[in-house]
Amino acid sequence: MFIRTERSIKEFSKLYPMITTLIIIHVLLWLLINLLQLPIGELIYALGAGSNYYILQGEFWRLFTPIFLHADFMHMLFNSFALVLFGPALEQMLGKGKFLLGYFGAGIIGNIGTLLLGPNDFWYIHVGASGAIYGLFGIYIFIVAFRKHLMDQQSTQIVMIIFIIGLVMTFIQPNINVYGHVFGFIGGFALAPLILIGAKPFNSWRVVHVRADDEIAFDPNRWNKKSLIPRKWKTNLPWILLGILILFGLLSRLGILG
Repeated sequence: MFIRTERSIKEFSKLYPMITTLIIIHVLLWLLINLLQLPIGELIYALGAGSNYYILQGEFWRLFTPIFLHADFMHMLFNSFALVLFGPALEQMLGKGKFLLGYFGAGIIGNIGTLLLGPNDFWYIHVGASGAIYGLFGIYIFIVAFRKHLMDQQSTQIVMIIFIIGLVMTFIQPNINVYGHVFGFIGGFALAPLILIGAKPFNSWRVVHVRADDEIAFDPNRWNKKSLIPRKWKTNLPWILLGILILFGLLSRLGILG
C-alpha cells in the first residue's frame, strides 16, 4: 500500500491527480515565498498564514489557507513526502472528492483546534499541511480499528509504527503546532465513517500502469520481468527515504545544513 510502484512522475500524476496538484501548490508557493521572495509571495503569506488574532477579527479564510503554506524548505519537503507516501492509497480507495473532503476537513478542524486552544496574540503564526496529513492518519487508524478488510496486515503495521513515531515527535520537537496535529488527527478519525462509505480495499500487491490511451490496467507480465532493484530494497525504500529526510531535517535544525 505504501510502496510506490509508479514508473514515472507522469504515471503518478495520472493515477493520483489530487495529490499531485497539492504537491505542485506546495512547491510553487514555497518558491514564491521563500526562494524567489517575490512581493506576491509575501502578500500570499501575509494574507494566508494562520493567525488566531486575525481569525478573531473575522478573517475566517485563515482556517483553510495555512494548509498550503510552509515555513521553510524542509517543512515543505517533509509534508510533501508524507503526502506522496500515505495519500495515494486513500485517493484510490475514496475517490477524488471524498479524499479532498477528508484532507481539507481534517486540516480545517486542526486549525479550529488551534484557534480554540492556541495563543490569541498578534505574534503567533502557524502554517503547514501537517494537520491535514495527520487527518489521513486518523482515517487510517479508523480503518485499522473498524474497517480491517480495507487494509492488509503489513500496511497496518507500517501505519501504526509511523503514527506512533509522529505522535512522539509532535510533543518533543520544538516549533510544532501540537493543537493542529492532534485535532487534525481527531478530524480525520471523525470524518472517516462518512468518507469511507463505499470505499474499496486497496490491493498492495498489484502494479498498475497508464496506457497511451490513459486507461489504467494491470501489467500481466510483471512477474516475468527482471527488476534492477532487489525486492528487499523495494520493500525498505520508503523507510530508507524517510530516514534520509529525517537525517537532513535534524542536520538542518542543528545548523549543519543551511
